[in-house]
Amino acid sequence: MSAPLQASPTAPTRADVIVIGGGIMGTSTAFFLRRRNRSVILLERGLTGQQASGVNFGGIRRQGRALPQLAMANRALKTWQSAKELLGEDIEFLPSGHTRVCYHAHDAEYFDQYANDARAYGLDLEVLHGEAMFKRFPFLGREVLAASISAFDGHANPRLAAPAFGRAAARLGARIVENTEIVHVEKDGDGFRVESGDGVVYRAAQLVICAGAWASRLTEQFGEPAPVRASGPQMAVTEPVPYAFRSSIGVFTSVKAESVYFRQIPRGNIILGGGPPGPADAITRRAAVLPINTVRQVAQFRRLVPALAPLHVIRVWSGVEGYLPDGEPVIGPSSKVDGLFYAFGFCGSGFQIGPGVGETLAELVDTGSTPIPLDLFSIRRFASQFTVHGTGQPGVQTVTTSP
Repeated sequence: MSAPLQASPTAPTRADVIVIGGGIMGTSTAFFLRRRNRSVILLERGLTGQQASGVNFGGIRRQGRALPQLAMANRALKTWQSAKELLGEDIEFLPSGHTRVCYHAHDAEYFDQYANDARAYGLDLEVLHGEAMFKRFPFLGREVLAASISAFDGHANPRLAAPAFGRAAARLGARIVENTEIVHVEKDGDGFRVESGDGVVYRAAQLVICAGAWASRLTEQFGEPAPVRASGPQMAVTEPVPYAFRSSIGVFTSVKAESVYFRQIPRGNIILGGGPPGPADAITRRAAVLPINTVRQVAQFRRLVPALAPLHVIRVWSGVEGYLPDGEPVIGPSSKVDGLFYAFGFCGSGFQIGPGVGETLAELVDTGSTPIPLDLFSIRRFASQFTVHGTGQPGVQTVTTSP
């Protein structure tokens, strides 16, 4: 993890914008806000990139996303491609391509339909079936029916990315405050008041909440709870072997046990993920890899690429990711409070799109608009699931779930 970016006790506590959350969403938002000359304070409970943004697969994958996400995903790809120059650090982005494969005939048909639909959103895919696919990828198991190839996607190192965005934002003048728990947020006059657990009060004209699995604890203080649940990815890495797999590869399927994916890094290790998730607890901030999940993952990888059978898993890990019931994130302005913005609940697929979300939010915060439609991602869609009750105490509410 990155070294703490804590500022001195005399550093300012007031800015144009406060960003809560130091993952890829929050750090990239802070970075792009500074590029627009907006003063920024980013508040992070632990260290930047410590939670979901630092423990994920690291896939830079546009294909397979809901079509309305592709505008931000395409915007993000431009940042990944120029990240080394833009951030002044190497975050190990490798434009290796991304390949999705499938075992079922209806999924192979879907590949053709999705490729046709995605073309209108600026994503060009090549779909191969049967022998044409095996000629390109001779190592695939013979149960595989089709492959969809996104040539310009790839992967990066998630342990490096969010901290690098945070450091780049700090070099541009953002204040990054780590190891700071936020206990209370409220609208205060024309701006926002944000109070930390150690009693420090921060103020800004605008507020962006990018707090992942912990976001609803803050959004409900504005009367906008969201049904975020925590879940843990099941990640593993093998011993190093000669570099052979240029493209990252994942299985598209409705059968959760089959939905595994892998990528190889140039030093030889193969990073594995997918299958059923493991337990995660937002309160303790802990997640676990279940041994049976790893065993079943490995069996699926042998099915996908039989040559992987002799490899040994040398390490496993997980982390706390935030999921929403419809599988889509919350991105955009509050439906109730002017000057308040959200980005959370990316359901395990936020890493690639993160810089695109950050740039879009910065544009929205700075100018009041963005050409990218965000209505699908509004927190408003969850309003009917909750009832908010006043308690008679200023700023205190309780929330119940509608049946």
